[in-house]
Amino acid sequence: METACGSLEAAVAVRSSVMSQAGPLVLLVEDSRADALLLRRELLAHRPNTRLHVVTDSDAALEFLRGDAEPLPGLVILDLKLPKRDGRELLGDLKADATLRHIPVVVLTSSALPGDVDRCYELHANAYVSKPMGLSELRKTVQSISHFWLDTALLPGGPR
Repeated sequence: METACGSLEAAVAVRSSVMSQAGPLVLLVEDSRADALLLRRELLAHRPNTRLHVVTDSDAALEFLRGDAEPLPGLVILDLKLPKRDGRELLGDLKADATLRHIPVVVLTSSALPGDVDRCYELHANAYVSKPMGLSELRKTVQSISHFWLDTALLPGGPR
């Protein structure tokens, strides 16, 4: 079969080459525009080829994951304090869904309450990180998350 690139094999080779250059897909669930912009900047500064999809609430996250996400993200970074349904509810939904439960979820939130931490781990969060207040501390935190989850850990659907 001929394509605009020539043969089907050539088209597949071009697509494979482009896909291998793309970084991991990360879903950021964050309702604060300022926090989302900062997290985006810091993640991309550390790992420029990261593909980042940002949503502002739990419903948009589920809609993306159950419909638009192709491939599924290798990581979800989740704030707890969200409009409509909070992040704990979304975490429960993700970990109860057989097609989504394998995706690592890092809770990144301003709460350091022991009850919030315990509940998130009961719901099978992969990590719980409290957002630090200062800008330089937040940068270090995002760099640590990025280093471990995007550089060190092997993510579902990612290269081996």
